[in-house]
Amino acid sequence: MDEYLWPARHVAEYAYCPRLFYLMEVEGIYYPSADTEAGKTIHKRVDKPSAKSNGHTPRADTDEPDPDKPIAQRSLVLTSQALGLTATLDLAEITGDTAVPVEYRKGRPQYASAPPPPDDPGENEPDAAPLPATAWPTDRVQAGLQAILLEEAGYKVPKVILYYASERRRIELPVLDDLRSEALATLEAARGCAQGSRPPPLINDPKCPRCSLQPFCLPDEINFDQIHAARPRKLWPPRDDAIHLVAQKDGVRIGVRGASLRVTDKEGKVASEVPLANLESLGVLGSVQVSTQAIQALTAQNIPVAFLSSAGRLITMTDPMNPVSAVIRQAQVQKFSDAPRALELSRALVAAKIVNQRTILMRNRTDLSPRSADDLRQLTEQIAACPSAESLLGLEGHAAALYFGNFGQIFSPPFSQMFDANGRQRRPPPDPVNAVLSWGYTMLVHECVAALRLAGLEPMIGAFHKPRPGKPALALDLMEPFRPLIADSIAISTFNRGELTEGHFVQTAAGCSLTDSGRGAFFGAWGRRMDTEVTHPVFEYRLSYRRMIMLHARMISAWLVGDINTLTFLTTR
Repeated sequence: MDEYLWPARHVAEYAYCPRLFYLMEVEGIYYPSADTEAGKTIHKRVDKPSAKSNGHTPRADTDEPDPDKPIAQRSLVLTSQALGLTATLDLAEITGDTAVPVEYRKGRPQYASAPPPPDDPGENEPDAAPLPATAWPTDRVQAGLQAILLEEAGYKVPKVILYYASERRRIELPVLDDLRSEALATLEAARGCAQGSRPPPLINDPKCPRCSLQPFCLPDEINFDQIHAARPRKLWPPRDDAIHLVAQKDGVRIGVRGASLRVTDKEGKVASEVPLANLESLGVLGSVQVSTQAIQALTAQNIPVAFLSSAGRLITMTDPMNPVSAVIRQAQVQKFSDAPRALELSRALVAAKIVNQRTILMRNRTDLSPRSADDLRQLTEQIAACPSAESLLGLEGHAAALYFGNFGQIFSPPFSQMFDANGRQRRPPPDPVNAVLSWGYTMLVHECVAALRLAGLEPMIGAFHKPRPGKPALALDLMEPFRPLIADSIAISTFNRGELTEGHFVQTAAGCSLTDSGRGAFFGAWGRRMDTEVTHPVFEYRLSYRRMIMLHARMISAWLVGDINTLTFLTTR
């Protein structure tokens, strides 16, 4: 591993969580959180590189730096080829051949436990002395590695300083042999961690809820599957507060101004401004214009942009050049090339889809024949023993025919008659129900592609849907269980509640399409549905549908790399 130069900041994290180190440094996974953003703010000043002089104002009488004051070097980068280590020091105070590194930390130092209370409750307690503060183990390791690099560069390092910003407190550590040994042992352990497979996640650790990589690591979910640990804690926020913007009116322009996305109408008036920090996705329909600067700002924030035709066909998506885990991609290609493993995932997806189709029919059709319900249930049971991808495709097609054969009667006239006359058709959709279903499936593909990319997966390489140029096969796989629960449910609710009427559609030779007001009504229903919370059938915590899609994408990723053995997709009752 000598060809790798391990950053000291992340090597130090190994002392706390080997899996975190592996995900960040080997797989290149990084995800910001409120804590990491606050840490960036604290480091904003010290991360500015120093000038070539000593960083102090020269004395007016000599115009020379004060030799009695240490030189303050900020963002000092040091590398040791012998150790395979690179560190960026927040600050180094250099006086002659002596250097003292100063590391800035966002939080508080570690405190010793409080002394036990006296045996006699009536005994007067002396005034309590303040508890001694010490550096956290990970901070000790990081500071020790910085001291070793400075010593290798020829400096004497008598001490290191850790500055804890939340309390404005400096803690000094003498650079002794025990600090050097601890730092070097952790560096060696980090190399050993990086050479193997993913280390197991921590078990019920109190630090996991604040870790920004928790949604990728999935510690409780993996331990629940592997070692039958306690049921997962509800670590995920149940729903996201981010903005999912859809621009659909002709002539609208999208640009960027400062840290906000600016939307203007065709007259040039500002319609809205959305902070980039609050935006999670952008959908662009038809002839909406997006500036180059806006695309660059969005991709820099890893915000996907979906470009759709005015009829709702997904044309393309931007692909932010964020780090991609080679471990996950390699496992995806290998397992999906193995027919039995690809069939295992395909069976789980299709079975969950048919269960949800049956649920939708039973919820919305009181006159559903028992035979239709029994046939769908039997098809679900047959899938468990399905021997090949071809037979699975046949069972899935049979279930779709049963489902859509009963689907039209959920709607009131005239929509029920139109759908029954046409059945399920998509290119082009011949009636309003088919048009809304097509829009729902298109938006679901967009959501699944974004979730898969966040999970480090390649959306074009699937298991059930075979790869083909321009076909997001794995996104089509992932959306199977969600088709009835999201897209079909939106169609049912919008028509039966009167949110969509015949006046929201235009019938042409190219098929049936939504008007501007119809698209507005559809996207309103879409946003509400994606924010609806639903209970996971195994973990028993509640997440919004958008969060649930993200969770399922990451569970597929965990299954591919061997973190979990079984796959359970969302089903509702």
